[in-house]
Amino acid sequence: NHNHNHNNVSTPTMLTKFESKSARVKGLAFHPVRPWICASLHNGVIQLWDYRVGTVIDRFEEHDGPVRGVDFHLHEPLIVTGGDDYKIKVWDYKLRRCLFTLLGHLDYIRTVQFHPNATQFPWILSASDDQTLRLWDFQKRSCLSVLTGHNHYVMCAAFHPSEDLIVSASLDQTVRVWDTTGLRKKQLGGAGGADGGYPGMMDAQNGNRGNTSAAAATALNVQAELFGTNDVVVKYVLEGHDRGVNWAAFHPTLPLLASAADDRQVKLWRMSETKAWEVDTLRGHANNVSCCLFHPKQELVVSNSEDRSIRVWDVSKRVGVQTFRREGDRFWILAAHRSQNLLAAGHDSGMIVFKLERERPASASGPGDKLYYVRGRELFCHDYARATGGSSGVDVPIASLRRVGQQAQTDGIGSGPRFLSYNMHNPTEGNILVCSEVDGGCYELITFSLTNSGGSVTDGKRGSCLGPGVFL
Repeated sequence: NHNHNHNNVSTPTMLTKFESKSARVKGLAFHPVRPWICASLHNGVIQLWDYRVGTVIDRFEEHDGPVRGVDFHLHEPLIVTGGDDYKIKVWDYKLRRCLFTLLGHLDYIRTVQFHPNATQFPWILSASDDQTLRLWDFQKRSCLSVLTGHNHYVMCAAFHPSEDLIVSASLDQTVRVWDTTGLRKKQLGGAGGADGGYPGMMDAQNGNRGNTSAAAATALNVQAELFGTNDVVVKYVLEGHDRGVNWAAFHPTLPLLASAADDRQVKLWRMSETKAWEVDTLRGHANNVSCCLFHPKQELVVSNSEDRSIRVWDVSKRVGVQTFRREGDRFWILAAHRSQNLLAAGHDSGMIVFKLERERPASASGPGDKLYYVRGRELFCHDYARATGGSSGVDVPIASLRRVGQQAQTDGIGSGPRFLSYNMHNPTEGNILVCSEVDGGCYELITFSLTNSGGSVTDGKRGSCLGPGVFL
């Protein structure tokens, strides 16, 4: 494992945007557009925070006991929560009250989620210690389907962002992927009446269900009540963890899954149309891994654990690239903002909202109304003097920067240049010092022609440094 130890050369600090102090945070959800985060606490309180201002906007206290699951609706002013009181509550945060309670689970509720395609599907998905997942229609306030198959607590369940799939993780040591196509067709009028989604009934009648007797339909409904419907079917059962699985998450676009378990491992899985298989195991956590997710913007997996650390893993290289530690607090939950580069983690005494790296590019102004800045691996000059209608100027590429550091870098976690300085003392040519904080700090000097923007760039000195370089 010697090649993994470079992550611990320096203790990286995340870019913390906000920290709260509270009872243990078990559930977290970012508001889709406002700078809000909802935290559900072990003491039963639900806090709505503005993480930009750092204030509690509201608090909701109706659950009896810990609240482990929380989610925001995409368009409507709704929050859903699930608690140890076996209740799912839907709240209107504009009216500042609970609208209704969904009853049916027979044990603690671990996670709740609104369907990501919120306009088409008025669905809520819940996972419970009663060993089931349930799908609810929150407009009709009724249970659509009970998903049975796990034989221990279901610790988490999540919709796929774009396909008819659900993933669940359980202490029975499996991750299950479920196909909801049948339920979608039945709910959105794709299939016939009450017996929609029952295979075998169509064969005799060539798909014409018109003459199915009312008695048969009633019998089917009774069967559905007793044994659950089969409009949701298990697609894969993923076995590989040798302890209970606490979390599983879909990749936003690729057919990948990540799972986190009490065997201290994070596993990556790949899915095809017909099967799913284990791709790799990410080892490094020293205790139960509570949660994991794919970073929405970079090819990274983020996980956190009762070992009091958050770890960042490179999906393509499949190695750990960053570790953030807390003194005394175990981590329980992670959340990612759906459109901004923001993450949140809940722990024993509150939560943090953070980024893995600064998004503001390294930049420096030069003579003649020019701004030099870095985007990706390129140095650009933004020329304000050449502004035309509607634009603030023209971007001129100057040079490609080489990657720094002994090991290959991972994009998205602070491998980019941190400082630029321009040499104002040299009127004949351009000199720029590019400084990075990789491997304790290094610099590169770039020299280029000021008159011929496409002209040659001479490769200058490079070496180690601390902090930004300056020209004297």
